[in-house]
Amino acid sequence: MTSFIYDALPMRVVFGPGSLAGVADEVERLGLRRVLVLSTPEQRELADHVAELLGARSAGVFDQARMHVPVATVDAAGTSAAALGADGWMAVGGGSTIGLGKALALRTGLPVVAVPTTYAGSEMTPIWGLTQDGRKQTGRDRAVLPRTVVYDPDLTLSLPPSVSATSGLNALAHAVEALYAPDVSPVVSAMAEQGVRDLATALPVIADRPGDLAARAACLQGAWLCGACLGATTMGLHHKLCHVLGGMLDLPHAETHAVVLPHVASYNLQATPSAAAALRRALVTDDAAAALADLGARLGVPAGLRDLGVDEADLARVADEVLAHPYSNPRPVTRPDLETLLHAAWKGRA
Repeated sequence: MTSFIYDALPMRVVFGPGSLAGVADEVERLGLRRVLVLSTPEQRELADHVAELLGARSAGVFDQARMHVPVATVDAAGTSAAALGADGWMAVGGGSTIGLGKALALRTGLPVVAVPTTYAGSEMTPIWGLTQDGRKQTGRDRAVLPRTVVYDPDLTLSLPPSVSATSGLNALAHAVEALYAPDVSPVVSAMAEQGVRDLATALPVIADRPGDLAARAACLQGAWLCGACLGATTMGLHHKLCHVLGGMLDLPHAETHAVVLPHVASYNLQATPSAAAALRRALVTDDAAAALADLGARLGVPAGLRDLGVDEADLARVADEVLAHPYSNPRPVTRPDLETLLHAAWKGRA
């Protein structure tokens, strides 16, 4: 008999096509009166639409969310919210915007409602991140959990297949790492396996038929499950490496996860047979790491870190930073092993 602890996270989920129309009801349910809508500049039009749906409960729109959540952006959003008298946040967008909402919740204690438009899955975790002076700091705090998440597959129909691919692989990476986390449980393992299956099955459909609403919904469900897995377990080498690469070199978040995923999986799955078996079932393969690399190739994601603009000379200081702070991992990480992994990820999928 297996003994385990599963710490369930409080979360209200509203899922289904057209569910965006009910955002005002969700805000009212939380007792909020003036919510500041957050977005990136590229999603300003959607943010304005959400503000219209909120009506008198909208305090306005802050559209300067940025990747990796720079501290300066959090400062600017906080100043804007204070001037507008906001009592909550409505994060509409992908991981950058939801990350901003979580950072603001950490700082102010005001609640967040999340409306994801990508498959990042971060809306399901109590993990926050802030970047300053080229270093990304992360932590866990239940205060940053969105009180409600509104999953509307209609909002992802305009997401380009290339962004869908990297976003989905980012979420899939959460589940892969959760499967071999030290605090994994049967509940997390079941969610992770299904999340991987959902994404690995639906993402190629979206690549071929971007307007397939059923596949879009399956990806959102997979992102939900994979994000919940990350929220319930301890991060290891994969997330540590991606956070260092992103913060130090300002790399695109989802693309970095997509590139690094098969390499860390290959390294760690050798030491975690149960995780490897779950992934083989979910991916219908005899070699999970190779299947993850093949999936990335099928979806057309960048092959290696050099395709993201990383200079090979940067890898040594990335290794320094990764090794400088201890973290959980199922297989010990030595400097020679880490450098080998980094150079393989830099070159590409082989």
